[in-house]
Amino acid sequence: MGLERYVVDAVLIEKRSPTEIAKAHGISRSWLYRLINRVKAGGYQALEPKSRRPHSCPREVAQAVVAVVLELRQELAAAGHDAGPQTIAHHLATRLTQSPPARSTIWRILGRHGLITPQPHKRPRSSFVRRSGSQQQAGPHLRGWCSSPHRDRGGRTAPRSHHRPHPRLPATQRTVACP
Repeated sequence: MGLERYVVDAVLIEKRSPTEIAKAHGISRSWLYRLINRVKAGGYQALEPKSRRPHSCPREVAQAVVAVVLELRQELAAAGHDAGPQTIAHHLATRLTQSPPARSTIWRILGRHGLITPQPHKRPRSSFVRRSGSQQQAGPHLRGWCSSPHRDRGGRTAPRSHHRPHPRLPATQRTVACP
């Protein structure tokens, strides 16, 4: 709020030119005039940042449906039945007059209320095995690979489609024998 208040005071109190102030502080004249109009309409409190959150969410699930989902979860768990989103969706179809929410929505409702422990679907990046510096610098012959591109580790011949010799090499150097 420091710069906004300063530039507005410079124009309103000191009667300096808005163009001069805008150039000096690297802001546009239209933004400066917007700030001045805000102060004139609502005082210096109008310079505070406003929330950009929407006033409503029309697709939000009704609180009554959320209550029924949580109630069903408790009933099914107490009876010893499966209390997952798919089972809850099946039971909701009989209890609600409108169509029940999707299974993914039910899962989000349960997760929001702490009734589902999320399980990762991907391996964490921290579990990837990285080679140390000496292993990275070692050539393929030290890692157990055959030097010929058309043979695998055991010396077996791979399909020829994988072996494309460099076209500029002489014919005698195009294939390399494996040990």
